[in-house]
Amino acid sequence: MEAFLTSTGIVAIAEIGDKTQLLAILLASKFRRPWAICAGIFAATVLNHLLAASFGTLVATWIGPEVMRWVLGLSFIAMGAWVLIPDKMDDDEVGADKRRFGAFLTTTIAFFLVEMGDKTQIATVALGARFENIYLVTLGTTFGMMLANVPAVFLGEAATRVVPLNVVRMVAAAIFVAVGAVTLFLPGLLG
Repeated sequence: MEAFLTSTGIVAIAEIGDKTQLLAILLASKFRRPWAICAGIFAATVLNHLLAASFGTLVATWIGPEVMRWVLGLSFIAMGAWVLIPDKMDDDEVGADKRRFGAFLTTTIAFFLVEMGDKTQIATVALGARFENIYLVTLGTTFGMMLANVPAVFLGEAATRVVPLNVVRMVAAAIFVAVGAVTLFLPGLLG
């Protein structure tokens, strides 16, 4: 359960104000088909994060535990800094003809592509390496993505006004830095 809960919490917090959440709001305003958009987010996230967690688990087998501890600790601290940088989303990232493929397919493709190299995908790689449990990490990160994005789809831009994004970014950064510091200096504490 630790892999699932940690993955859920880290990704849900990191996703607030992220470009994929902005994409969810944009798609919701363009299509006005929230269930199809949520299904597309789910499909894209499962596939993307399954690949990322698999890669993280594979990396964990290539390098020794001491090197892995330092890589993970420093990665989480770097993620803490990265979370503080607000993401921007423009219409061109979604594609010129958003309606040609329908809400589900457009969302699935756009989310999968926009998530490539995103902080939540990189966090999923690190979590896969940390816990070496592809399925629980994928389930947790997917659940975290859905926790952050489903309200954004249904509430649209109003949701971003309710949550002060600067405060959320600072809390998320603090959590990443804390996880990194614990990984580096108190390795037994996290398992």
